[in-house]
Amino acid sequence: MTSTSSTAIAEIGIGPVQVSAFANMAQLLSYIIRADGSVYAGSAIAINPEKILTALENPQVLAVIQQADLRYADGIGVVKVMQKRLQRPVERIPGCELWQALMARAAEYQVPVYLVGAKPEVLAQTRDKLQRLGVPVVGATDGYFKDEAQLLQTIKASGARFVSVAMGSPKQELLIQRIRAVHPDCFYMGVGGTYDVFTGNVKRAPALWCKLNLEWAYRLLAQPSRIGRQLRLFRYLWWVLIGKI
Repeated sequence: MTSTSSTAIAEIGIGPVQVSAFANMAQLLSYIIRADGSVYAGSAIAINPEKILTALENPQVLAVIQQADLRYADGIGVVKVMQKRLQRPVERIPGCELWQALMARAAEYQVPVYLVGAKPEVLAQTRDKLQRLGVPVVGATDGYFKDEAQLLQTIKASGARFVSVAMGSPKQELLIQRIRAVHPDCFYMGVGGTYDVFTGNVKRAPALWCKLNLEWAYRLLAQPSRIGRQLRLFRYLWWVLIGKI
């Protein structure tokens, strides 16, 4: 059974983006998959400073972000702004951790899951690992499919109530919009490279770095080519300080 929530969640405007002010991951988990087994019908997208800046510069990206029903804070720069404006605690909700916690909840409440994206071998590893954990995976299609119309019909026929798409932004969000048009009674989540991390094909930052909100620094040390992207964060900080966002 899928349903919408009757509990309103406050939203905080950061630049042109309205971010859902969930206090922590536990609140978001119970909002999406409830204790009665019902599922939120809609989609979620992670918001970080880079996405805010891109939304300011690119109307098409802003439109993609606005199409999502839930925009949760996956970036310490976004969290800090929300805490200041709300005057209450707000926790960062990393997308990969949220997805794994939702998969555990899907296993607990037997919510049928459909997986889309990634390389065939990574997708197979993801499906097999989830099934071992008790998640009812009702279908899986890698990111190299040729017939989108067939994919949409397959997902609809599968009875999935949770569809996760690992294709990177904004490609995954655009595909989610098209799937929702034929199968609206479902929760959708774009997860980027989460399947790779989940299966151990890509190493995430050590737990201490994540706890200290330094995952961005770990990524920069591992991939110095990211320096251009990281320098944009100074622009974000400056625009926050002068009240532009």
